[in-house]
Amino acid sequence: MFKLLKIEWLKIKNYKTFIIISSFFALGVVTSNYIVFSTFKNIVNKANTGGLVSKFNPYDFSYTWQTTSYTTGFLLMLPALLLIILVTNEFTFRTNRQNILDGWSREQFVNVKLMLAVIAAIVSTLLVLITAVSFGLASGTSFSLNGFSHVGFFFLKALSYDLIAVLISVWIRRTGFAIGIYFIYLGAENIISQLLDVWSIKLRSGGIADLGSMGDYLPMNASDGLLTFPDNPLKSLAKSNLPTDYTWLVITLALIYVLLFYWFSRRRILKTDL
Repeated sequence: MFKLLKIEWLKIKNYKTFIIISSFFALGVVTSNYIVFSTFKNIVNKANTGGLVSKFNPYDFSYTWQTTSYTTGFLLMLPALLLIILVTNEFTFRTNRQNILDGWSREQFVNVKLMLAVIAAIVSTLLVLITAVSFGLASGTSFSLNGFSHVGFFFLKALSYDLIAVLISVWIRRTGFAIGIYFIYLGAENIISQLLDVWSIKLRSGGIADLGSMGDYLPMNASDGLLTFPDNPLKSLAKSNLPTDYTWLVITLALIYVLLFYWFSRRRILKTDL
């Protein structure tokens, strides 16, 4: 596998699209978290609330893991976009067939593509770790691992986004269509998720049932639902009206979806013509 990954690296290391999107993602992680950090430091905590809301720094070490994971989660479409381009290029330029002619098996080919998704998720998570520590130190608070589990939730979300990108790529095989389908599906699922969440609130407020946030039970929103902004005075004011968070159920569904994305991607490559 290491030899195959080395070949993949030789393919992409000088590829301008890879360099540009990777750079934008890395820059975006730092910039987006700095904006949140600066907003709370210079605007929110300096606002005159009459004592109704106490000062809150989401990058104290008690919160930095959760805040950085949550904020960076909005940028995970960039690695997914890159994976779509890299995988569909194999079909566009027929390099997938050339790999097979050069002695690769179908299983080796699909395993490398799936491993790229895993590596992208790992690299994204490492970037979150570095950023979280940096802003935690900048907050001037003592080191803490409180909320570190959210880094694991971030990895699960990154893996979900990357694997569904690979799945769509091996099914559609054309870059433009695959990117379009990915973003259309993402938008459609988010709309459906919002509608389900509103229904969940109505069911609870009406005393009918507390089914949790049903929008979090959808494929991409399952991992999304695990990442939330840290509890704070403003959030607590509204939380009493929201459905119960069934975290164990959302984690289970997210893991099941990851396995399904993986299985369907492998099946597509192994069972269809290249």
